[in-house]
Amino acid sequence: MANFERIRAFTVHIFTASGAALALLAMILATGGHWAAMFLCLGLALVVDGADGPMARAFDVQNLLPRWSGDTLDLVVDFTTYVFVPAYAISASGLLPQWLAIPAGIVVVISGALYFADREMKTKDNYFRGFPAVWNLAAFYLYLLEPPEWAAAIAVVVLAALSFAPIRFLHPLRVQHWKAINIALLALWAVLAFVTVVENLSPGIYITILLSVIAVYFFVVGLLRTPA
Repeated sequence: MANFERIRAFTVHIFTASGAALALLAMILATGGHWAAMFLCLGLALVVDGADGPMARAFDVQNLLPRWSGDTLDLVVDFTTYVFVPAYAISASGLLPQWLAIPAGIVVVISGALYFADREMKTKDNYFRGFPAVWNLAAFYLYLLEPPEWAAAIAVVVLAALSFAPIRFLHPLRVQHWKAINIALLALWAVLAFVTVVENLSPGIYITILLSVIAVYFFVVGLLRTPA
């Protein structure tokens, strides 16, 4: 029975590590210019990231397998899917001025790496402190909205700077304030984002507006709380 529990616990680590496989597939697709498919892989990685934590707690992975650090594994995988692959997508998108494309990608990976190393990235009430390096979502909205080059460049710089700002950003699954609303909006966002990917990132004006409104909500709701 004990061996079965350890094997079951290790499958959770394998499940978490599968996010790295999705990151590799996303990068391969990105280098071929298959942006919608890339975002589908990054979306699946988000599902893995959301599910592995509850699974690890349910199967007591930390106590059964103290040799392997689930936190470290999670950070390694998250960096590839939240920061590294999106940094390439932003650099290669053609949505920024050509002379700023590579510097923008460098800004993304450096600010993202520093953010992931921050031991105080979360507040006691589970808000993120500063922009939480969700560059996969930032890249998604750049491809969805296709803003002017100067606006895209400013957005990258501002978000990178906000990584170090003493402000709060919402964690929709862990923050208790308005949790039911947050989860409902997150579920709606997931459906709309999936439709967007299926429609090759051109879902039509109504879905684009809804996705934008939800993004504004998640962006602003944390800012309305007390400073981090």
